[in-house]
Amino acid sequence: MEAAFPLQQIPTEEVHVHPGSRIVMHTDPRSAGADRFRFLRMCLRELWNAGKLKSLLITSPLPQDGKSTVALNLATALAEGGKRTVLLIEADLYHPTLTERLGLEGRLGLADCLEGSLHPVLALRRLEPLSWYLLSAGEPRSNPTDLFQTEALARVIQKLSTHFDWILIDSPPLTPLTDALSLARHADATLLVAREGRTPRESLEKAIALLGRQRVLGIVLNGVEGLDRLYSGYYGYSGYSRKNGLKAIGREEARKEVFRFSMKWRGRALRWRVFRPFGVGIFKP
Repeated sequence: MEAAFPLQQIPTEEVHVHPGSRIVMHTDPRSAGADRFRFLRMCLRELWNAGKLKSLLITSPLPQDGKSTVALNLATALAEGGKRTVLLIEADLYHPTLTERLGLEGRLGLADCLEGSLHPVLALRRLEPLSWYLLSAGEPRSNPTDLFQTEALARVIQKLSTHFDWILIDSPPLTPLTDALSLARHADATLLVAREGRTPRESLEKAIALLGRQRVLGIVLNGVEGLDRLYSGYYGYSGYSRKNGLKAIGREEARKEVFRFSMKWRGRALRWRVFRPFGVGIFKP
């Protein structure tokens, strides 16, 4: 079935990527934020080359932490202008935002594949100039939480896996729904997104406990203000301020918490590094 639908035959849809979409990998590729996503790509590529990572769930402890922004930029970074085949799945069926942010019309998508016999390849959309593929949310007729607890999701992921180098899943936040936990079972690892100055430390700790430390590959600390002097001098960025005394999770707290885990992922020792802006922090082999 999969061989009958080569990706080259999927119709291409043009999207207008404007600064408001916050896909800095496309709109501002020389920015410090875009550079942090390139660094994240480099870290993830090491695991991909070792055959240890292909599908990645992107979620957050709470709504409005910026997980969808991270998913859009990471998909663009991993695609490398079409050198790699990348699929982004819009799996937040309660509040899908990717299709709207990209200015696309609603159509059949993930929900229709889970509820019926629609082959997922037939629901794919090839997006240019971003050079990656989208499986939009679709219109669920039944409870999305129930859909994710069936074996249909495993079948959908399996049918898509042979076509792509990378599969990213933009899931609902961990609170108040359990959908992310169901989705995490079908991904190789999970990337958590927290927002500096907003995501409570307790919520981040709870999210890691719910997912299981062995499933959490890394944390993206989003919304970090302040740029390194290296960027300021080399690219000419200036005028950014630094927040101090934040009650919510911050860079140093995140670093201390992850060091405390002393965890291993798939038998490989990991250490914590935090990068900014976009506060990209990731467990790096």
